[in-house]
Amino acid sequence: MTEPLQQDLDWDRDELILACDLVVRNDWRQLPATNPEVNELSGFLRALPLHPAERRLDHFRNPNGVARKTADIATNRPGYPGTPTRGGAPTRRVIAEFLADPARMHQIAEAIRTGAQDDGFASLTAPVEDEDEGVPEGRLLIRRHVIYERNRSLRQRKLQAVLKADRSLACEACGFAFEQTYGERGSGFIECHHILPLHTAPSPNTRLRDLALLCSNCHRMIHARAPWLTPDELRVLIQDAGRASQ
Repeated sequence: MTEPLQQDLDWDRDELILACDLVVRNDWRQLPATNPEVNELSGFLRALPLHPAERRLDHFRNPNGVARKTADIATNRPGYPGTPTRGGAPTRRVIAEFLADPARMHQIAEAIRTGAQDDGFASLTAPVEDEDEGVPEGRLLIRRHVIYERNRSLRQRKLQAVLKADRSLACEACGFAFEQTYGERGSGFIECHHILPLHTAPSPNTRLRDLALLCSNCHRMIHARAPWLTPDELRVLIQDAGRASQ
């Protein structure tokens, strides 16, 4: 089997969020490679499980490269008086998001940092089935969220609590029950959703009331784009769409 070639790797969205957060905190000015925060971010990015180690060049995300990316961010900000560098479309998209909602983007950056410091991403080096890397929260956060949702013990406890309360395993947004439609094949089947995005949750410990049972369609619609809807909000959307079609 041929080993993957080492190469300069494109900046991942999560990396861009962290770099842009640094620039924003520096009043939208680029930082030099000698800056302590640039060196700290360089080490942090090298430790993240976003890029396979065997594909990285020796200078992967070194301080000079991080400093160059802060220059891309600073000079591609709309209204910059000089000539912008060739930062690329992903960089410009993250810049636009920071300009539109800096508080939320800072919160996401902090969540990425906290998750890594707590070893919250240690199990994320392997791909996650059905991972939606287009979710605006960032790849590490959505993968971490998916793993939380697929924690088997949590899911089983949630199902048992619903059944103990004499409720059916039906979607909390649209009411669809797999067993009613598919018979025995659908018995016990339902998806378990973490209601609050992990970077906004007030507690790191997931409680049963933090979970919702959803059919596959509603689960996808909630995750379709940020901000994520709650099951209650999606239920209202479904009802409104139903009334509009009558």
